[in-house]
Amino acid sequence: MVLGKRWKDVAETVIIGGGCVGVSLAYHLAKAGQKDVVLLEKSELTAGSTWHAAGLTTYYHPGINLKKVHYHSIKLYESLEAETGQAVGFHQPGSIRIASTPVRVDELKYQMARTHWHPTPQWLITPEKIKELFPLLNMDKVLAGLYNPGDGHIDPYSLTMALAAGARMYGAQIYNPALVSGLTPTSDGKWDVQTPHGTIRANRIVNATGFWAREVGQQIGFDHPTIPVHHQYVVTATVPEVKALKAELPVIRDLEGSYYLRQERDGLLFGPYEKEEKMVLQDSWVRDGVPPGFGKELFESDLDRIMHHVEMAMEMVPVLKNADIINIVSGPITYTPDLLPMVGPHQGARNYWTAIGFGYGVIHAGGIGKFLSDWIVTGEPPYDLIECDPNRYGKWTTVPYLCAKARESYGFNNVVGYPKEERFAGRPTNRTSGVYELLKGKASMGFHAGWEQPHWFYKPGDNAGYKPSFRRTNWFGPVGRECKLVMEKVGVVDLTPFGKFMVKGKDSHKLLDRLFANTMPKVGLTNISHMLTPTGRVYAEVTITQLTPGEFLLITGSGSELHDLRWMEKEVAEGAYDVDISNVTEEIGVLGVAGPKARDVLQKLTQEDMSDASFKFLHCKPIQLGGINLRAIRISYTGELGWELYIPHKDMAAVYQAIMAAGEDEGIDNFGTYAMSSLRLEKGFRGWGAEMNCDTNPLEAGLDYFIKLNKHADFIGKAALQEIKAKGLKRKLSYITMETDDVDPEGNETIWLNGKVSCVCVGNTTLEAYTSTHRLYSCNLLYLS
Repeated sequence: MVLGKRWKDVAETVIIGGGCVGVSLAYHLAKAGQKDVVLLEKSELTAGSTWHAAGLTTYYHPGINLKKVHYHSIKLYESLEAETGQAVGFHQPGSIRIASTPVRVDELKYQMARTHWHPTPQWLITPEKIKELFPLLNMDKVLAGLYNPGDGHIDPYSLTMALAAGARMYGAQIYNPALVSGLTPTSDGKWDVQTPHGTIRANRIVNATGFWAREVGQQIGFDHPTIPVHHQYVVTATVPEVKALKAELPVIRDLEGSYYLRQERDGLLFGPYEKEEKMVLQDSWVRDGVPPGFGKELFESDLDRIMHHVEMAMEMVPVLKNADIINIVSGPITYTPDLLPMVGPHQGARNYWTAIGFGYGVIHAGGIGKFLSDWIVTGEPPYDLIECDPNRYGKWTTVPYLCAKARESYGFNNVVGYPKEERFAGRPTNRTSGVYELLKGKASMGFHAGWEQPHWFYKPGDNAGYKPSFRRTNWFGPVGRECKLVMEKVGVVDLTPFGKFMVKGKDSHKLLDRLFANTMPKVGLTNISHMLTPTGRVYAEVTITQLTPGEFLLITGSGSELHDLRWMEKEVAEGAYDVDISNVTEEIGVLGVAGPKARDVLQKLTQEDMSDASFKFLHCKPIQLGGINLRAIRISYTGELGWELYIPHKDMAAVYQAIMAAGEDEGIDNFGTYAMSSLRLEKGFRGWGAEMNCDTNPLEAGLDYFIKLNKHADFIGKAALQEIKAKGLKRKLSYITMETDDVDPEGNETIWLNGKVSCVCVGNTTLEAYTSTHRLYSCNLLYLS
C-alpha cells in the first residue's frame, strides 16, 4: 500500500500534474473506458495556477475550433455536479464584451459573422440591452456588446475536486504527494516513471504540470517554451448597489480598458491585463527552476502596476469608486509565446504528450480533457486543433524569444483581434532565408514557424507597413498588382519556410505507400499526396518527389513541419520500417518563379532545356542555374507556368540575384504569399488548413484525383474512405461569388440562405481571396442537407 492505496506498477496512461487540466484528462480517459489511468501530483490537487484562478468561463473564442473546447467545457460543468455529487460552484449569468470605439464594433461584427454555424450562443446587442443586463454601467462610451448567455464563472477548487471524484468513480487512480523524479523511455516506446513510492511502466505519459512543465520536459531533453506570468485580480467588500440587485450581474470584459469584471458574492472582482512594459514575468523560473516547495503560494501584489486599469474600471462601473478592496491576488499563470496551449503528442519522443501552457486553464480544462482523451483512445484528433499543436515550436524558440513574446501576448489580451494579425516582438528569430536581408526593406513580412516570409511588396508611393483593418487596407492594391505581374509577366516568391524531409532506405517506398493515399511518383517525377487519419480525414498535404530509387524529397507547409514529421515517425516506429527520415528544412532554401515568361528567364541561366517537351509538368531535375547546382521542379501552385527551385541555403541569395538580373527585360519582380493565395484560389487549387484539414475528408474537398482507392497498398484511412464513398457525401467543397464593397470575407464566416443558416443548405467559408480577374470570392465549404 502506498499513500493508503494499492500502488500500480503498470498503467496505460500516466498523467503528471493535478491541476484542473490534468484531472480533467484523467476523468475523461477513465470515463471512456481506459483501464489503469494514473495521475501523479507532486503536492496536492489544484496546486500551481488552478487554486487561485478567477474561474471565468465563456463560450467565446476567436479561434473556430477552440470554440468547441469552450463549448464542451461549459456543457460538462453544467452536468458535473449531478454526475459526481460534488458541488462545483458554477454561475452562469452570461457575459458581455464591451465595444466603446467604432473599430471595436467592427471587431464584434467580424466575430458575429463567424459564429452561427457553431452551437455556441452569441449575439450582438445594443447599449440599451447592455444597460438592462448590467444596470451599474456608465454608458457614456458604450457603443455595442457581444453577449454570450451561459457564460460565467466557476470555483476552480470545487471543479477540480469534482473531476477528481469522477475520475476515481470511473476507475482512475490519483496519487499525491507523488513527485516524478525521473522519466526513462523503453525500447518498445513505453515509459518508466520514477517516483519516491516506486516506478510505473506506462504506455504513454502526459505532461500536465502547469508552470513546472519546462522542468518535467527537461528530464527527457525538451525545453518547452512556457513561462510564468504575474496576474493580479482585485476583490472588493460588499457593494450596496450590487447587494440590492435581484439577479447576478453578467461578467463584463471592457476591451479598451483591458480588464474583466464579475460579481463575487455581494461585491465585485476585476482583473486587468497590463501593457507589456508594466507586466511582470517570472523569468527566473525559466533559468533556475520553480523554487522547491512552491505550490499554493502567491506573489506580492502591486496595485500601482494596475492603477491605470483600476481607474478605467471605476469610470465604467462607478460603484467601484466607493468599494473597499479586501484582497489582491497575484499569482503565476503559464504563457506560451502565442498564448495558446501546447496540446497533443510531441515530436521527438514516442508516446510523450503535453497539456501545458494554459493561460486560461479553467475554461479549457473540460474541453481539452475530452479532446485529448478522444485522441488517445481512437488514435486521431477528434477535430482540427493545429493551432495548439505542441510541435508548432522548435529549436528556434529560444528563451529571449519566449520572454519577448510572452510579454507581448499578455499585453495583447484585449487588443483588437484583426484578421491577418502580425505580432512583432522577438522577430526575426534565427530562422531567416537566404534572401531575407535582400527583401526585408521592400516587403511586409509575415511570420511562419519562426521564418520571415514576404506577404506583399511595396513600391514608391504605396502606403507601406503593417496596417491591419477589418476592411480593405493598404495591401489590397499592391497584391492586385502582384497578381497581374504573375499572370502577365514573371514573379519570384520566397518559399523557404516549407517543411522539407528526405526519406530513404530499404523500406522507404513501402512506408510512403502506407502513409499516403496517392501512388508514389517514379524517379524524377513529383506528385501531390495526402496523409489521412484512420477515419479518412486529411492530416496533411505533401508534395513528394522521388529523386533517386528509394530516395524521396517531401515538402509540406511551414506550419506543419514537425506536426507531419511526428506522424511519419510514429508509423516508422510502429511498423518497424527500415528507413531514415531527415529534416532538411533549414538546409534548403526555396524560390518560386512563376508566370508566362518564367521559362524565358530561367533559360538564360542554364544549359538545361526548359521547354515543355523536355521539362514537363511535375518533373524534377538537377540543374545548374548561374553556375550553382540545385533541383528544379516544374509546378503550378498559382495556375501559371512555374518552377520551384530547391537551393542550398548558402547559395540562395546568389541564385535570386541572378534570376532578377536575367529577368529585367521580361519585367520580373517580387510577389508574396497574399498574391499566391489569391492566384491558387482562382484556379481552384486547394490548400491544407483551409479547404482540407482534420475536419474534412478528401472526397468532400474534391481531391478524388489524388486518392487512389484501387492501389494495392493498404494506406491509412483507405477502408474508411471506401465506406464514405459507398454511403455518399453529405457535404462538398463549392465556389461562390459575392458582392461587397470594402469588407471581404476572411474565412470561417457563416453562409446564410433565405435568412437562415439551416435552410436548404448550411455552411461556412474556408478561405477567401479577392481574385484579380473575376472579382469573386471562392473556396467555400457548403454543408448540404
